[in-house]
Amino acid sequence: MSLDLAACTDGELAALTLAGRQAAFAEIMRRHQEPVYRLIRAHIGDAEEALDLTQECFASAFQNLPRYDGDRPLAAWLARVAINKSRDWHRRRRIRQILSFASSLPPETMESEWDETPGADAITFDRAELARLSRAVSELPATLKETLLLRTVEGLSQAETAAALGISGKAVETRLRRARERLSKILDFA
Repeated sequence: MSLDLAACTDGELAALTLAGRQAAFAEIMRRHQEPVYRLIRAHIGDAEEALDLTQECFASAFQNLPRYDGDRPLAAWLARVAINKSRDWHRRRRIRQILSFASSLPPETMESEWDETPGADAITFDRAELARLSRAVSELPATLKETLLLRTVEGLSQAETAAALGISGKAVETRLRRARERLSKILDFA
């Protein structure tokens, strides 16, 4: 009799993975790949790089799975890993830009393109409005952007967002309010 991995909870899948069942981690990836990709893509603004970072995120998650607390939501833990990978990417990118400038390399090697193609779930939005909103979100400070993306795009609860970011629930509320206020101001002036 085989175990139906699709019926297992995330915590059970993590335990099975730690017990050596690699198929259990494949199920974790199947469940969480899209939200992790969306979070990373929204955070860094580059669809191709987001694919690579999503792979890095799951490789890191697999390697660090013994550190996962099975009593907490796996989605929040994976979101934390994804945010850390995105922050690392931004740091590396800044360092490359500084080194590029210092060594007089062509600046086009460091430019990042924003993929303005709306996803399937956003197809009804006008492309110009979606691009405008994406640019406005990208202008937010990282702390506000991460909170906004986790709560509104990924649909994590306040507690899950707090766990993913390592902050209090009240801080989530405050950051979300500030992010919305800044977006409102950015979009009014655009």
